[in-house]
Amino acid sequence: MHFRFLTAGESHGKGLLIIVEGVPAGLPISEEYIGKHLRRRQQGYGRGKRQQIETDFAEIVSGVRHGLTMGSPIGLRIENKDWNNANWQVRMAVDPVEAEVERLTAMRPGHADLAGAVKYGLDDVRPILERSSARETAARVSVGAIARRLLEEFGVGINSHVLSVGEVRANPPEPLDWDRIEASPVRCADPEAEARMIARIDEIQEALDTINGVFEVRASKVPIGLGSHIQWDRKLDGLLAQAVMSIQAVKGVEIGGGFTTASLPGSQVHDVLTPRSEWGDRPWEHASNRAGGLEGGITNGEEVVVRGALKPLSTMPRRLPTADLITGDVTLAFYERSDVCVVPAAGVIGEAMVAMVLADAVLDKFGGDNLRETKRNFEAYMQTIGPRGDQPSLYG
Repeated sequence: MHFRFLTAGESHGKGLLIIVEGVPAGLPISEEYIGKHLRRRQQGYGRGKRQQIETDFAEIVSGVRHGLTMGSPIGLRIENKDWNNANWQVRMAVDPVEAEVERLTAMRPGHADLAGAVKYGLDDVRPILERSSARETAARVSVGAIARRLLEEFGVGINSHVLSVGEVRANPPEPLDWDRIEASPVRCADPEAEARMIARIDEIQEALDTINGVFEVRASKVPIGLGSHIQWDRKLDGLLAQAVMSIQAVKGVEIGGGFTTASLPGSQVHDVLTPRSEWGDRPWEHASNRAGGLEGGITNGEEVVVRGALKPLSTMPRRLPTADLITGDVTLAFYERSDVCVVPAAGVIGEAMVAMVLADAVLDKFGGDNLRETKRNFEAYMQTIGPRGDQPSLYG
């Protein structure tokens, strides 16, 4: 069994559609639970006016009965309230329209406009920007909420926080206070850095510019043994990197110590296993977690740590020079509206993507068509993960 999903819909179309497949029967899920995480995605200092229009709500249209999943595909629908604007009902109408609709041809540097228009043979970038828009991440957060709900049944928790906005870097205290982070306008654990981040976002907004930074996702109590070293496409760190890199504007992914470890000798990087007397109620424990909870593409029982680096948003109030799609002549880039900074929201989206990858890995490892069966498999496995001398030999 595999956890997978498809999304459909455009930024200013009627709405977003989602199909989620592979969720075992018997998982409690509700629209309110999904809505809680959709609201988190819409928050964060530096968001634009679109968040004042939309109040995202994912309607469950299939796959759930009496509050429990049925094992069949789950269908979700998120309405785009901006569609109620008559202009969008013409610009994004499904049927042909008599009214003349202005073509968008002043392509935005850094966006998918040029590459998409050329790929699909278009003379208008509207179809490209509508689908490549980060509005699609509302669908991903909905799916991620279902994945998160599944992982909760196995004790796994997922959180995120902001490490930097532009050149302003946080020095977060450990352990992280997740309640404090959720209450922060920029979802930052460092109060001093939080104030400087807000001030920097204000400066950028006044300059009609955009800025982003780095978010970090942490998954706690992930069982040892998810993923595989057997083939390249089964390595969990590779799957996590692909998932986080797929988020709009993310241009870099780091797991654990990441690039920092490249400048250090091995003696300062590798996570030493501690003596058995120090494990407490854990089957194994490391003295550090520079590997970010993954070794050889397999979870090692430590916290999974993934970071995403976002470039500044390419839709800018201060329009950059560009070329016209039709004539090739120099012009100014198209501008409709934009956020100034989305790192706090991107962390929530990162949580969703990490949750989906881990949920799929859990189902791949433990199987089961219903939740009880999957949990039985999980609990039986967890009895076998201690020191090998405590277990019967595989070879008899």
